[in-house]
Amino acid sequence: MRQSLQTFEFRSEGPGALDITSTIAAWVGSSGIERGLLTLHVRHTSASLIVQENADPQVQRDLQSFLSRLVPHGDRLFQHTAEGPDDMPAHVRAALTSTTLSIPVLDGRVALGTWQAIYLWEHRSAPHRREVAAHLLGE
Repeated sequence: MRQSLQTFEFRSEGPGALDITSTIAAWVGSSGIERGLLTLHVRHTSASLIVQENADPQVQRDLQSFLSRLVPHGDRLFQHTAEGPDDMPAHVRAALTSTTLSIPVLDGRVALGTWQAIYLWEHRSAPHRREVAAHLLGE
């Protein structure tokens, strides 16, 4: 069994999904690991990781619209506003989605479906620098 560890840095442009598939896939491909398990973890409490459709960008816009309606910025329900009106809503959105993904690796490639991609989902209003820790275990 072999393993490989890497931390990636991405810059979000504000709320929405950033496709990070090519960066992750290139790293997996260069690892020499043919079969195994890839674990990705975003190291923040106001962003998340999702696997979602990559063919129609409207999917990401619709998901963003849904979460914005479900957990709006500035909701008076929230007391934690230390970093602004988007602070607590971003934490709730991250809690409702996922901060960690596990994806199989087959034949040296991330085993995504035809229409799937890996996205870093920014929940804050402003651009942020985000870190994603990656762990690949296999042979």
